[in-house]
Amino acid sequence: MQKTAENKGKFVAYYRVSTEEQGRSGLGLEAQRKAVLDYLNGGHWDLVAEFTEVETGKKAERPELEKALKLCKKTRATLVIAKLDRLARSVAFIAGLMERGVKFCAVEFPNADPFMLHIHAAMSEQERRLISARTKAALAAAKARGVKLGTHGKILARENAARAKAQARELRPVVEEIRKSGKLTVRAIMDEFNRRGIKSPRGGQWYPSPTNALLHRIDGLRGKAG
Repeated sequence: MQKTAENKGKFVAYYRVSTEEQGRSGLGLEAQRKAVLDYLNGGHWDLVAEFTEVETGKKAERPELEKALKLCKKTRATLVIAKLDRLARSVAFIAGLMERGVKFCAVEFPNADPFMLHIHAAMSEQERRLISARTKAALAAAKARGVKLGTHGKILARENAARAKAQARELRPVVEEIRKSGKLTVRAIMDEFNRRGIKSPRGGQWYPSPTNALLHRIDGLRGKAG
């Protein structure tokens, strides 16, 4: 894991999984814990505690996260997570953590400060808005043509999912090669995509949000046939 310096001090780890994600390689509890321990490895650190939440991404009530944050305040520890979306995909949620004065870091962005993590969350949120807007526009156009939206919406969702999965399968060996070279972070893999001239889903350069989404899909494919 790329770091600019050894990690020092106290850390509290927070992991979040949903029942659907448990057991999936790259998304489950074991993978998150390994990512955190690999990130801390080599420094003079103390892992004070580990908290695991079984939740969905849309729920704001997270008792285990609240316990982790309180312990961070009490012990002056840094909250460490494997991926930014394990905390939340909401900018407002990340901003609330910043206002509470708890230091936190995401393994996938090892050199990013809380402000930069806030920017990454904002970019992810904007990407979701754009996807939602495009889907609504497509559905509105279909409705104008007299297509039943229920049926068309399901077809459109299946087509989008199929395209995303096909791209993940196509780029999986490329990502594995890049990771074996020691480039493990989202930004490092994104930069390598752009250096190699690999086109994003929109046909242009790669950015953190779509790169992160692609890596999630690829990690979800691990252990599956094909």
